[in-house]
Amino acid sequence: MELAIYNTQGAETGKKVELKAEVFGIEPNDHAIYLDVKQYLANQRQGTHKSKQRNEVAGSTRKLKRQKGTGGARAGSIKSPLFPGGGRIFGPVPRNYSFKLNKKLKRLARRSALSYKAKNELITVVEDFTFETPKTKSFIALTQSLNLAGKKLLVVMPETNGTVSLSARNLKGIKVIPASNVNTYDVMNAGAILLSEGSVNVINEMLA
Repeated sequence: MELAIYNTQGAETGKKVELKAEVFGIEPNDHAIYLDVKQYLANQRQGTHKSKQRNEVAGSTRKLKRQKGTGGARAGSIKSPLFPGGGRIFGPVPRNYSFKLNKKLKRLARRSALSYKAKNELITVVEDFTFETPKTKSFIALTQSLNLAGKKLLVVMPETNGTVSLSARNLKGIKVIPASNVNTYDVMNAGAILLSEGSVNVINEMLA
């Protein structure tokens, strides 16, 4: 699969770049995508939630009333979960939500996600670019010239570019990442993908 390369003014440069079929043209595996996205979201969870159990809340441990003869249920202490201010039954405790996935499955998921975008013609390739200084207006002008303004956009650079990242930081729905950090969640979450020319080679080599 070949795509035309555009310049930052939105005009075709006359050059084309090859998107390897084994990366951008496979039959997508939906279950692999599901598992990889599930792992990504699980890894975002801090897992620091905590509620107090009956042995942790403040309160007296005195038996409230005699065991028999009152006509009501037995009550051991005011810290019982049945009383206001008591402990919580089966409440959340700190835990780690992360889980392991095989490298081959994660690679399959990323290739599947990229293949979906390529199949739906949601990938645009632009020649390698940068800005002299971080400027939001410069990035807005770039998206407008490429007809990507207003879209939920994933911008993939060959390597970390602080100037471009800072220029896009204040724009809602736009994320800039280096090619080495391409992941299934970001690809599927984006409405369109803007690949710089150099990032295509990185992705082809990384996932082929």
